Amino acid sequence: MVTSTDTSHGSSSDAREPALLHGTPVVPGVAYGPALVARTEVSPDAIAAFDGSALDEEAALTAFDSAVGTVADGFARKAEVASGAAAEVLTASAGLARDKGLRGAVRKHLRSGEDLLASVHAGVEQFVTVFTGMGGLMAERVTDLRDIERRVVAHIVGEPEPGVPTPQTPSVLVAEDLAPADTAGLDPAVVVALVTERGGPTSHTAIIARQLGIPCVVGTAGALAVSAGTPLLVDGTAGTVETHPDESVALERVEADRETRAALATWTGPGHTADGTPVKLLANVADGDSARSASEAPVEGVGLFRTELCFLNRKDEPSVEEQTGIYAQVLGAFDGGRYVVVRTLDAGSDKPVAFATHEGEENPALGVRGLRLSFSNPDLLERQLDAIAAAAVETGTEAWVMAPMVATVAEAADFAEGVRRRGLKAGVMVEVPSAALLAHRMLEVVDFLSIGTNDLTQYTMAADRMATDLAHLTDPWQPAVLQLIAITAEAGRQAGKPVGVCGEAAADPLLACALVGMGVTSLSMAAAAVRPVGARLATVSMDTCEDAAEAALAASDPRAAREAVLALLEG
Repeated sequence: MVTSTDTSHGSSSDAREPALLHGTPVVPGVAYGPALVARTEVSPDAIAAFDGSALDEEAALTAFDSAVGTVADGFARKAEVASGAAAEVLTASAGLARDKGLRGAVRKHLRSGEDLLASVHAGVEQFVTVFTGMGGLMAERVTDLRDIERRVVAHIVGEPEPGVPTPQTPSVLVAEDLAPADTAGLDPAVVVALVTERGGPTSHTAIIARQLGIPCVVGTAGALAVSAGTPLLVDGTAGTVETHPDESVALERVEADRETRAALATWTGPGHTADGTPVKLLANVADGDSARSASEAPVEGVGLFRTELCFLNRKDEPSVEEQTGIYAQVLGAFDGGRYVVVRTLDAGSDKPVAFATHEGEENPALGVRGLRLSFSNPDLLERQLDAIAAAAVETGTEAWVMAPMVATVAEAADFAEGVRRRGLKAGVMVEVPSAALLAHRMLEVVDFLSIGTNDLTQYTMAADRMATDLAHLTDPWQPAVLQLIAITAEAGRQAGKPVGVCGEAAADPLLACALVGMGVTSLSMAAAAVRPVGARLATVSMDTCEDAAEAALAASDPRAAREAVLALLEG
């Protein structure tokens, strides 16, 4: 069960000294409230009292099936009332709970003589090992697996499912990490901020917090040492959590932030700096539904259409005609002079697609993924390009097409030839450091570049972007990453060709200013992040953006870079 104590506000007369904790900022905003410390675990007494030896194999498996069904149904019900990323991860969790492979692993351990709870744990651990080895988004599913195990065990031993309680007063939720079912059900009216000790900027907690607009700081060392009820001031821009702040000062900062947010809501685009330099603000989308929703935001098109997300559950490759229909839904949502940047299949590694992905790779993150799939299966790419071209003709929407995981100029040239043969604009993603270092030569053979900061960061820093213990390395503010972005943007400026950013870095209003100062011409992000980014850019001149870029590039570490840019923009 989740344990927490009274969360009433502390007073400004509290004698305890303030302390400042640092983490990775995810969602900007300032919030103040008492700590609601969540420890999601099943009661040890209930587990100790459960006699698993009294069940034979069939009875134990029946009990497991019943618990899994209840847990999966609970995820599904929550998904029905959720939307966007929250609905997607809840639906995925429901499917993971019902996975036949997990059931088979549990049954195998039951047959070996282990009791039910031990078999559930062993089965989950088997999948944890596999997912951890795959890295990337699959490694992130480990949190989901642990959450499923706790919920299933709770039902088996007769306890209510663990989860985050609803606070009686507006509070700051503090946890080691949060599963999708916990985060998706949060009410921003009473959970004013999220602070986790683990997790990175691309974790499920971070993704859903962005959708909900709740100030969020992840990877916060020492967060669980905070006692329940401790007054906390959370700054989701600076990535700080202050304990026992002066109450009057805290309330003033919250009110100032509220006024700032209200002003952001009135921004309607298009994107530009205060002195009129245009910056295209674009949306990241996954399918027709997300495209139609994003088209209502003040965006000039789509900077990243993740086509592989349409096919994660497909065993067989869809026909050209079926693909055309799928792509046309996205392109059709952006008429009226707007354009859509379509990324060809980024299958492999953390996004396995049955009809494309190579199985059994020892190191899939560095293996055959993205454009590399076409090396041994060129027709797969040819059919996708045919479908994209047909969708562009059908809808009349301008389509740009880019390839992921491009490492050499020859790869870029071959891809561009196939795209242009179909009358479309050709580009490549800059995710591999070699692509950034050769950006000027890449732009001799393609029409545009798009920087995927998530992968560029993990490959530059040799750190899995889902590894909580390495969150300090997988920060796009890392000096080495910023240097590669600056090299790429400068190559675009010299060639007179567009260079965009479509990773999580684009959604950071502070970093966005520095990126524009480096020469980035477009920023693509979740639709919910567009107004904060656009409004921030509208307050600064291009000269100030260039100063911000210099300050960020000169900093010694991510925290110093953030502080330097923040001081410059707000000084």
